[in-house]
Amino acid sequence: MSYVKINKLHMAMFLLTLTFIFSSCQADHSGTLQSNGIITGPDYRMCACCGGYYIVIDNTTYDFDSLPKDANFSLQNATFPIYVKLDWKQNPGACGNYIEILSIEKVR
Repeated sequence: MSYVKINKLHMAMFLLTLTFIFSSCQADHSGTLQSNGIITGPDYRMCACCGGYYIVIDNTTYDFDSLPKDANFSLQNATFPIYVKLDWKQNPGACGNYIEILSIEKVR
């Protein structure tokens, strides 16, 4: 094999390895959750941008549709308020004040 072919082979193997390493990375939500919140109850309003549940974070009320699958509690037949720690992000494409809950755990 020529020197150029060997270099191309090494470069291809290097890029393949990097692709594998970075595609295997994922966020680690097992550490400390960043925000405290209080789920105050269901949103019973009947409008296009309504429904889901209310949560208060830093004195601001937000709406959210559902909990992550790995949540340590359920909202079915829950007694409100529910005190939680969570990681979340604003949902800019949604109408209203909706957020997406990334990770959550009940604290009381």
